[in-house]
Amino acid sequence: MEEKYGSRDIAVAAVKMAMTATREEEKKLQAEFAKDGIASAGVDCGGEFLSSISKIIERAVVCAKREGVIRGSHIEEGAVAGAAHEALTQISSKATGLNIGGKLGIARFGDHISVCVFFAIGLLHLNDISIGIGHRAL
Repeated sequence: MEEKYGSRDIAVAAVKMAMTATREEEKKLQAEFAKDGIASAGVDCGGEFLSSISKIIERAVVCAKREGVIRGSHIEEGAVAGAAHEALTQISSKATGLNIGGKLGIARFGDHISVCVFFAIGLLHLNDISIGIGHRAL
């Protein structure tokens, strides 16, 4: 497979997926990426941060399998789970003890896979915004 896109390009695609505001926008972007051979997916997530970590990682893996980003081997599932965990680790100091709400974006081309989390963090309407990203090579 030709290395048309590298890790930076796939990270940008994951960020764009995480920042879509509606399901329709997500599907449109997903179709645009597919034309270029980039597999992608997005999923909404939220809840109390610490108690939601395992659910968010699980949702990332399930979403990636459902949307065809990965086939479901241990290696691919582990790559998505590891990248999602890395992304969550990057926002943990800001999110610990608070609620989060937002979206995961996942993108893959060849052996590059990235997971981005884009969350509002806080209580009530007093939110901060944070983004985290993780990358794995398969």
